[in-house]
Amino acid sequence: MPVEQLVQSLCDTKQGYTQFGGLRPFGVSFLFAGWDKNYGFQLYASDPSGNYSGWKSAAIGANNQAAQAMLKQDYRDEIKREEAVELALKVLKKLELAEVFLSPTGEVKYQVHSSESVGELLVKAGVTQPAA
Repeated sequence: MPVEQLVQSLCDTKQGYTQFGGLRPFGVSFLFAGWDKNYGFQLYASDPSGNYSGWKSAAIGANNQAAQAMLKQDYRDEIKREEAVELALKVLKKLELAEVFLSPTGEVKYQVHSSESVGELLVKAGVTQPAA
């Protein structure tokens, strides 16, 4: 199935709830990434209303303006895969990371990591070097 066809179908469902139900039960933005034989790699962003748009690089969520600014500055069409991963990690260091998990006692927990904490986690994982 072509990527845009899938995105359009899902966004039509989201938009139908907005238009006919007056509600936005999904209440979230999504990034859809995929590949098809006709158009190659594609990236789409959708908002809670069901609107969607295509991008070459994108970020959504808290502090997305800083991430978008970094992507706009450093992304280029001929970027190599390794460079793209490095750019993604650079952007991640500026964002918050949230996780939902079960504690050892079985309780559902929600934790938000600050951008500094994300940087520390990336260093701990051996993905980036410590700041000088």
